[in-house]
Amino acid sequence: MITQQALQEAIAACEGELNPNASTCYKLASYYTIRDKLFGNPEQLGSYSYAPPPVEDTIGYQSDTEFGRLVSGRKTSEVMAVVDELVSVVQALNPRLYEAFIRKLL
Repeated sequence: MITQQALQEAIAACEGELNPNASTCYKLASYYTIRDKLFGNPEQLGSYSYAPPPVEDTIGYQSDTEFGRLVSGRKTSEVMAVVDELVSVVQALNPRLYEAFIRKLL
């Protein structure tokens, strides 16, 4: 039976090679796999994920206007739904204002 200490020594020897080749990499991968299956990986961070943390979906717009104060800290999706409705009304009632608004966004 292989011991954990023997595996750690073999891993250290592979990691310490100055000019590792493909054979060394294959051995190292095998040693890691055996160690993880038999003894668990002591370096493993539990349920660590490489996914980025969730992005906070709030508006950080700071302004002295009433609108700026109302939207600051609110969910972006909530505010954009209201803005989308407002822009649709402006498009129907004042097409020139709507076009000027769209040009500013571009």
